[in-house]
Amino acid sequence: MFKTLSIAAVAALTLSAGGALAAGSEGHTHDVDFSFEGPFGTFDQNQLQRGLQIYTEVCSACHGLRYVPIRTLGDHGGPQLPEDQVRAYAEQNFEVFDAELDDTRPARPTDHFPMSGLDNAPDLSLMAKGRAGFHGPYGTGMNQLFKGMGGPEYIVSILTGYTGEEKEEAGVTLYENTTFPGGWIAMAPPLFGEDVEFADGHSNELHHEAEDVAAFLMWTAEPKLMARKHAGLAGVIFLSVLSVLLYLTNKRIWAPIKGKKTS
Repeated sequence: MFKTLSIAAVAALTLSAGGALAAGSEGHTHDVDFSFEGPFGTFDQNQLQRGLQIYTEVCSACHGLRYVPIRTLGDHGGPQLPEDQVRAYAEQNFEVFDAELDDTRPARPTDHFPMSGLDNAPDLSLMAKGRAGFHGPYGTGMNQLFKGMGGPEYIVSILTGYTGEEKEEAGVTLYENTTFPGGWIAMAPPLFGEDVEFADGHSNELHHEAEDVAAFLMWTAEPKLMARKHAGLAGVIFLSVLSVLLYLTNKRIWAPIKGKKTS
């Protein structure tokens, strides 16, 4: 079920064409210890399922995931919903236009998530990769090396960065946000804490909800992240073994020559 937004909230979202999740890295972004970080990190399946619930009940009213096939919700390394649950999720939550029927029909697992419900609401499919939260010394990238690009952290910081202060400019209500560039944003706070009830009993405080949906958006942006890490680790091991073998081979080949005494 979608969470109904007030007309004022929808208008605020529309006015934030740059959006809360469409800004750069100015402002304060705090680090979050996500389970998928590091060379051996993995997605937390339960966290991804909670993030999916938050997206469905709150975010999907305005923001789409047009590049994400619904069937991938059952893939290994993702939310891993059973096949029947993926089918039920698609049918109960989304409708798509079928050219053959010339009408709308309930979505199927083979369909993609819908586009954004508002023309100016940014699509969130790749948002976690498209936003950098951390910037190290110019040209070195040290912060990115140790902390990552910080896209999920930026999302968390935006969602938890509202101070509660408001002001009106040119007939538009702006909300103070410590992460958004300039400190003021036209999008009203989308999360307040206790917005959803999780089946696993996990805390639904604001920072937990923000971290869960940010992790889910990282998965939508990098659904094959775990496979890439496994392939990278296998490549490093292979190259290490190959380097040792090449060193020993080279040493063996040149040993007779290097062992000869020159007159």
